[in-house]
Amino acid sequence: MSKVLVIDDEVSIRTLLSVSLKHKGYEVATAEDGQKGLDIFQTQRPQIVFTDIKMPGLNGIEVLKRVKRIDPDARVIVITGHGDMESAVEALKLEASDFINKPITDEALTLALKRSEEVLWLKQKLRQYTGNLESMCEEATQELKKAHDFQKNLIESAIDGIFATDREGTVVVFNKAAESLLGYRAEEVIGKMHMDLILSPELSSSIKEGIFSEAYGGEDRMVNYEEFVTSKDGERIPVRLSGAGLYQNGAQTGLVCSVQDLREIKRLQRELIENERVAATGQAVAGMAHYIKNILNGLQGGMYIVNTGFEKDKPDRLQKGWEMVQKNIGKISDLVMNMLVYSKEREPDCEYCRPGEIAQEVCELLKERAKENHISLTMDSRLSREEWFLDQRAIHRCLLNLVGNALDACTLDPDKDKSRAVVIRTSEENGHVRFDVVDNGVGMDPQVQAKVFDRFFSTKGGRGTGLGLLVTRKIVDELGGQIFFESAAGRGTTFTIVLPNGCSVNTDRADTREGREEAYVSE
Repeated sequence: MSKVLVIDDEVSIRTLLSVSLKHKGYEVATAEDGQKGLDIFQTQRPQIVFTDIKMPGLNGIEVLKRVKRIDPDARVIVITGHGDMESAVEALKLEASDFINKPITDEALTLALKRSEEVLWLKQKLRQYTGNLESMCEEATQELKKAHDFQKNLIESAIDGIFATDREGTVVVFNKAAESLLGYRAEEVIGKMHMDLILSPELSSSIKEGIFSEAYGGEDRMVNYEEFVTSKDGERIPVRLSGAGLYQNGAQTGLVCSVQDLREIKRLQRELIENERVAATGQAVAGMAHYIKNILNGLQGGMYIVNTGFEKDKPDRLQKGWEMVQKNIGKISDLVMNMLVYSKEREPDCEYCRPGEIAQEVCELLKERAKENHISLTMDSRLSREEWFLDQRAIHRCLLNLVGNALDACTLDPDKDKSRAVVIRTSEENGHVRFDVVDNGVGMDPQVQAKVFDRFFSTKGGRGTGLGLLVTRKIVDELGGQIFFESAAGRGTTFTIVLPNGCSVNTDRADTREGREEAYVSE
């Protein structure tokens, strides 16, 4: 039941309105002047107020003003005398709800009440709706905050480094793991540093190309891309990168990357390889007994021919025997060098050099052997620049092994009518230097290809140790490169080495060529 206050100095008006309003179901309070009416309103807070405009003391206009100051939602209906429209208009300007003229008819009273009740009902519903809306907004805000806090905690607690950039490449996310890995603090990076400054322009470009191409897991994503990053203090760190493009309404807004630290994994891999090499060295005597026996037999045979030449004064036998001794000493030298290289870890020793000259030197060393077996040995350089920062001693040994194998593959080819050829090709591939050793020799069937890098596997029978390709792959791994091959039985083989431009320089080694050679041989 709504409360109604009637303020009028005329008893008859108060009585008439009181009876009529009570009959309509309202709870009614009355006051004979403005001040008493305000006192009642202050204590009872009725929703609807009827007030006469012309009263002694506080008039209706003043009552209207004060009621609205106390409760802006209260409905004030002013009662005017006949012809007093000017006062009614003033009251409406002061936010009176309605006005009725004297004498008051039941129809006018009912209509004024109906309009006020409708407004009160609408305001009540609006308050409820607003309250519900505020409550829903608060709940939604809390849910969003929870989701945001969870996602932030998830990113911050991730084991791998995570960073994200905006469309221009400025870093906007940089978690604790990224801080630990790269050495930068989030507050000095977020919103202040470009991706190029944290990584490098070259690596940033590679990441963007990888994400926005299909080369590493599909368009707009990059999976398990291995590279090196350089930390703030200059440490070169092996990492595995994965990333994706960020979009909003179909437009690219940036990218996100995770960075996995591979230092421990690489260390364990090196430790495993080292253990395998130690075990392999222990098995070498048994595994290569036949090969060593052949070398000893060759040395003994050469010595016998040399001794016979001395005893019988036959110079031609001296020359023949000495050649046999020299050839077998060379085999011993290669065997010992391969054993030393395979059995110990070796740090890359880079310097500025010319890959074409390395390949040419290998050609010069093996040209007599190629000539003896009627094999064409040539070099083809396709590099766009001459000098690269590489470990030339290590590359020299790799090429020597691969070209030696290529010459053997041509020699073993049963097709005597074939024009045999071996080519060493140097070229550039995505900022890396590439070496191809191509032969048209006997080639390999799938069964042989599956065993190429197996320990002590050789297709040369007693004439091979099976160490050459193992040593070559070990050196390539140490240099951070890749080695792979293509082959077909009867059609030849191509071995390929791809190496990055640059490696960790070992400052303990001598700067001279002689010092580097001694360091290499001592290992």
